[in-house]
Amino acid sequence: MKILTLVRQVPDAEARVKVSGDRVDLDGTTLVIDGMDEYGVEEALRLRESANVEEIVALAIGPKKVEDALRTALAMGVDRAIHIETDERFDAVSLSKIVAQVAGSEGTDLILLGGQEADWDSQALGAASAERLGWPQLTWTNELKVDGDTLTGRHDVDDGNEGFKVSLPAVVTAQQGLNEPRYPTLPNIMKAKKKELRKDDLGGYNVQPSVKYLGAEIQTRARLNKMIDGKDPQAAAEQLLELLRNEAKVLA
Repeated sequence: MKILTLVRQVPDAEARVKVSGDRVDLDGTTLVIDGMDEYGVEEALRLRESANVEEIVALAIGPKKVEDALRTALAMGVDRAIHIETDERFDAVSLSKIVAQVAGSEGTDLILLGGQEADWDSQALGAASAERLGWPQLTWTNELKVDGDTLTGRHDVDDGNEGFKVSLPAVVTAQQGLNEPRYPTLPNIMKAKKKELRKDDLGGYNVQPSVKYLGAEIQTRARLNKMIDGKDPQAAAEQLLELLRNEAKVLA
């Protein structure tokens, strides 16, 4: 079995970002693997430990700095990586065209990716990739096992949680709770430097963005700057509830 896992690069959750002109300025900002994609990478590694996995390939589409995210995936244990370098901003539907082509050329049996992209705030990539390939899709997975050509596990649905069983090939989207991603060790970081990181030309995929990017802005809210006297805990709690209801409008 061959696994393809997608790696997106986004700002660290604790990082401060700013808008310069009509774009988000990420210069000097700490960038990391999208958290949900990291669950996908970790699950691929765990499946290799318990099943007959021939190879795990990480794919990234983006600017040169995305190499850092791929190097992290390689240091975690991925066998090799593919980087399609471009400064174009691709929406989920356009990205799925590239993912499907790479999956086909690599002889992939299982695609693992995040359930929701942090940069586009979209859940469409897994579904669009599965549709293009004609493969079944399992979303919001929190348990996964492979037995031969059969994939079993559990995932979240509107009414709670349900089990599934499906034959490979398939597309699976990961989420928090599926696993706990490992930290790359120093020996594996050193080994990652010798692993293959292939550069592909975007032109070979004949894909253009479907959505035109016009600009960006950061929404901000003025602080209330109100202090609550904590001498009387009961009174402080009541005052906090009143502020949340009437000022912040976050409680009904």
